Amino acid sequence: MKKAILMTVFATLMLSSSFAQKNGISFREKLSFGLKGGVNISNVYDSEGEQFNADAKFGLAAGAFASIPLGKFFGVQPEILFSQKGYKGSGSILGSSYSFTYTSNFIDVPLLFALKPISLITIVAGPQYSFLISDKYEFNSAIVNTNQENEFNNDNIRKNILCFLGGIDFNLSRLVIGTRIGWDIQANKGDGTSTTPRYKNVWYQATIGFRF
Repeated sequence: MKKAILMTVFATLMLSSSFAQKNGISFREKLSFGLKGGVNISNVYDSEGEQFNADAKFGLAAGAFASIPLGKFFGVQPEILFSQKGYKGSGSILGSSYSFTYTSNFIDVPLLFALKPISLITIVAGPQYSFLISDKYEFNSAIVNTNQENEFNNDNIRKNILCFLGGIDFNLSRLVIGTRIGWDIQANKGDGTSTTPRYKNVWYQATIGFRF
C-alpha cells in the first residue's frame, strides 16, 4: 500500500513537471513571490541532560516567500511565517490523570540558500531567526483546569532564537509543495536563571504554496 502511494506521488510530480516544461512555465531564473500555508509537527529536546520529556503537537504555519535567482542553479529564498510550536504531554498523579499543552507563537524569518538541480526540485538550507510573540499553557485534570496566556512572561525566557532550517520544495508549475525540518541552535532560557525547563524546539513542516 505504501509503495503504491509513493509511486502515485512520484508519477504526479513527473507529470506536473512535464506539463510545466511543455508550457514554458519555469521559475528557476525568475524573481517570484508566493504565499503558503500548512502545519508544523513540533516537539522539544534538552541538549544538556535535564530529561525534560514531552510529546509532539500540531501547529499552524503560514506566510510568504520570495525566490531570488542567482543564475540557473542557485538562488536565495527569504521567507516570513507565522509558526506555532510547542509540546504536549500527559500523566497520572495519585490516581488522577492529567494532560498539558504548551503552544508558542513565533514569527519565523528564514534566509535560505537554494540549490536548483532541476526545475522540479529546489533544495534549501540556511539560518532562521524566530521571534516569540505569545505563548499559551493549558493544563487539564479531574481536579484543576488552567488556561493561561503568557505564563512565562516574567521568566527569563529568550524571545529571539537563532535556528537552522533545511528542506526540499517540489515545484509543480505555480504550485509549490514544501517540506522542512528545523531546530533551535539556542535554548529557550536567556542567561539560565529561568525556572522554566530548559529546552530547544525541533519541528517538521509541510506546506502548500502558490507562486505569483
